[in-house]
Amino acid sequence: MKIYSWNMLFRNRELDRAFHFIAESNFDIFCLQEVPEEFLKRLQTLSVAVAAVPETDRMFKGELSTQYGVLLSRYPIQTFGAIPFPYRDPHLPFRGKLFIRLMFALRLLVQGLGNRHAMYADTETPSGTVRVFNLHLSLTQPAWRLEEFERAMVERDTISPAIVCGDFNILESPKITVLNWLLGGRASDTLLWTRERTHIERRFVSHELNNPLRGKSTHPLSRSQLDHILVSRSFSIKNAEVVHDRIGSDHHPIRVEVD
Repeated sequence: MKIYSWNMLFRNRELDRAFHFIAESNFDIFCLQEVPEEFLKRLQTLSVAVAAVPETDRMFKGELSTQYGVLLSRYPIQTFGAIPFPYRDPHLPFRGKLFIRLMFALRLLVQGLGNRHAMYADTETPSGTVRVFNLHLSLTQPAWRLEEFERAMVERDTISPAIVCGDFNILESPKITVLNWLLGGRASDTLLWTRERTHIERRFVSHELNNPLRGKSTHPLSRSQLDHILVSRSFSIKNAEVVHDRIGSDHHPIRVEVD
């Protein structure tokens, strides 16, 4: 089984190249985050099963838009559902709200408006049903990201194997973890820059999930593993890699092959 995950960036300017990359990837499962609505319509023309839920509503350049979390599957999708996530912006401290306004004014960030969801889908593979999760955790602080991850894992069927994909926004470089403090965390969330990774990896173990790309950077600016494909221990990992070409995104696509 070939599994891909990619935060394609909702304002990606290379959508034709992105579409060809996805279509020609020979995937079995492909999880996408930050999918623009017009691009979702193109994905629905592929000869695969498609499930999508609203990931968030955003305001950018004066226009309201919805971006989607999307799952593409070569296998039939039996059912899928949305997992509500909290809208964090109103609960940020003053420093966080001021930072977001500044980044919004500089067009380095976009204004979030809520309607946040992750998703799960039950896919019928040749070896049985697998529940696939597609998550986009908040770029806020470690405690809130962990809460969102655990909220998604409530929907896990512990009897069936699971695949958990997505952009987890886990920051683990001292050059970038100041964002943890700016966006509502403690000073220690900046100074102890490996703590979030250590903690979340322990949660992966408790959920019997392997992280085959641990230690790999998937986002050049943050120099962190933001993007993940976690797999149940019942899977045998054959290969795991970060795709070099970002294809118009700020994130690298990632790929894991399992038996």
